[in-house]
Amino acid sequence: MMNKPGAGPRGRRRGSPDTREAILAVARRRFLADGYGPVTMRSIAAEAGVDAALISYFFGSKKGLFGAVLGLIANPPEVLAGALPGDPATLPERVLRALLAAWDDPAGGARLVLMVRAAVQDPELTRLVRDLLEREIIGRIADHVGGPGASARAGAFGTQLAGLIFARYIIGVEPVASMTHDELIRHLAPGLRAVLYRSPRSRVR
Repeated sequence: MMNKPGAGPRGRRRGSPDTREAILAVARRRFLADGYGPVTMRSIAAEAGVDAALISYFFGSKKGLFGAVLGLIANPPEVLAGALPGDPATLPERVLRALLAAWDDPAGGARLVLMVRAAVQDPELTRLVRDLLEREIIGRIADHVGGPGASARAGAFGTQLAGLIFARYIIGVEPVASMTHDELIRHLAPGLRAVLYRSPRSRVR
């Protein structure tokens, strides 16, 4: 019977939370191993032992599934959250140190690179990552610093961080790619501070 509990794998996997987690676990492993492009919904469904229609049911599309996986493997807002509290004068140093630690982490950094490279390859994924950055990174920094022009200042701050990420981790521009954390912070923090607190009412002394 369709509604009978414990009727076997098909009954257990129909729309259950366990099914969703099983799909995510397979998708996370496949995306990290193979990248975004080669992985298909059908292959993920086969490995997870579910019908491909269930992936659409839970996530809407391959892009939706990838977005859900990003929430598990690459969480820039979580990295930022730990850097925000503290002296405003040293916020750029804290953000830089947190960002560099996350991207240079052997496991976590590879996942973040996957996120960026996949976004570059697909316009819809670009939009997904852009929305994440605007809402969860730039928006939170703007709310934190406050004052006139906070959104524009936070946007300029985020743009400089994005440039660092692209130069160091995506295309490996030297000497940026080989510099230590302390060297990068020493060179970049003053400029980030000037951008973030350029308003006379918000200037850090």
